[in-house]
Amino acid sequence: MNKTIWDPDARRELCERLDMLTPDATPKWGKMSARQMLAHLVDALKMATGEIVPTQKTLPIRFSPVKQLIIYGPPFPKNSPTAPELITRQADDWDAECSKLREIMESYAKRPQHKKFPRHPAFGTLSRRAWGALGYKHIDHHLKQFGV
Repeated sequence: MNKTIWDPDARRELCERLDMLTPDATPKWGKMSARQMLAHLVDALKMATGEIVPTQKTLPIRFSPVKQLIIYGPPFPKNSPTAPELITRQADDWDAECSKLREIMESYAKRPQHKKFPRHPAFGTLSRRAWGALGYKHIDHHLKQFGV
């Protein structure tokens, strides 16, 4: 079974790994600095709540079964593309941005079951289950990018 951001143990694990990350960590792949990646994770969760609205793309990954394979299957490939709106800033205050990520993960997890999610810019309409799996998988991918 896939880990999900809805699970308190999975969120705790992500936070413990976040505690091991440093602002000067070197990525194992990709172009983002640790400060850019941290801001990217915060902004990705803001996108998932509708606070940031990226441009929609009509890509083959929007459709089944490819969408399910990407969300529930193997880890994301290195250097996967992202929405340009999610890579516009970096964490100027490291500690504050780490706190913001923890806070937004918790508030995201407390989202009422009946509340609808926005459309994902690449995957389109997603279920609550899919948003939970994708949220965990995305944060896990970037923490692994920086070796934590």
